Amino acid sequence: MIKVPAWLRKRLSRRVVLGGGLAAASGAAIGMTGALAQSGHASHAGTVGAEAKLASAHRGAHGAMITVGEVDEARNGFDPTKLLTDWDRGTVSQLPDGRTLRTFEITAEDKEIEIAPGIMFLAWTYNGRVPGPSLRATEGERLRIVFKNYGSHPHSMHFHGIHAARMDGVPGAGLVAPGEEFVYEFDARPFGCHLYHCHALPLKRHIHKGMYGAFVIDPDPTRHPEYEAVARSRLLGTAENAEWQELVMVMNAFDTNFDGKNEVYAVNTVAHAYAKKPIKILRDKPVRVYLINVIEFDPINSFHLHANFFEYFNQGTTLTPTLKTVDLITQCQAERGILEFHFTEHEPGLYMFHPHQSEFTELGWVGMFDVVETVS
Repeated sequence: MIKVPAWLRKRLSRRVVLGGGLAAASGAAIGMTGALAQSGHASHAGTVGAEAKLASAHRGAHGAMITVGEVDEARNGFDPTKLLTDWDRGTVSQLPDGRTLRTFEITAEDKEIEIAPGIMFLAWTYNGRVPGPSLRATEGERLRIVFKNYGSHPHSMHFHGIHAARMDGVPGAGLVAPGEEFVYEFDARPFGCHLYHCHALPLKRHIHKGMYGAFVIDPDPTRHPEYEAVARSRLLGTAENAEWQELVMVMNAFDTNFDGKNEVYAVNTVAHAYAKKPIKILRDKPVRVYLINVIEFDPINSFHLHANFFEYFNQGTTLTPTLKTVDLITQCQAERGILEFHFTEHEPGLYMFHPHQSEFTELGWVGMFDVVETVS
């Protein structure tokens, strides 16, 4: 690990980032501006200009702080907009007892990614992306996860769910050395919004470096006859589920100068991704967000929706809301849940969402829903 002198750590603190100092200190393109069109990226001038006009009125609400320039999504190997709806369902086969076996192939690898324009981060990844693939299965299925470690450190996959101790993904039970592999196998239960992450030591470093992802288990409607319609609406592939606009949002952050504090905050890794490119939402279709907090070094994160309220299902393990008619929820690390809301009674336009820790917002964790009548 690179050792950063104390004087430089102080200069690169997140509060210096807040004032635009990181750009001067490291050459990274962060500044206080609301005009993305001024970024100088001529090849993106039309797109960036249009997006800037679309979002500029709302950026001022938080001091007009915005990253300048564009992240190279092709080099990263992932696009934050596509991550919102990119579910990995593995491959399906049948066990001798007739049950469904769902198999996932996951690799660990070291990879440098761009988390904000000009800011590179040497990550440890699952399948070359941060967050890792969003795994989705159905309650009661048998899951088999073939994990191969191509990274430079021991890694594992610890699933938040119910399984045998030998499948727990901790030292002595599924920790995988570089060049080795391990097969995790267990039943998909309970249904809900879960996550997986590396549980190698030191834990905070392996998580912070990018080794985490969403793990969603849909309810089996036949097991919940009293709430069958609700369960079917959560079961991917059903007609009832198709009526929903589903999004997966993994709230994360990055310590870029090794001082144990985060300098860049985001949803799905890239700072300001959904402020620059708001998320299209159809006004007449309900929205379901699978929200997961994996921020390290900060004890609490939150999600606030502007001009609207939602129902919240903590952990996603119930078919009735645990909170009704709220516009803000807090999550500690590894906490997660499902948000449901709609814009049916709203006029089209841009509706902001962000944490209510203002510093997180100003350092990249903010976005907007672009509510429209139709999606072209």
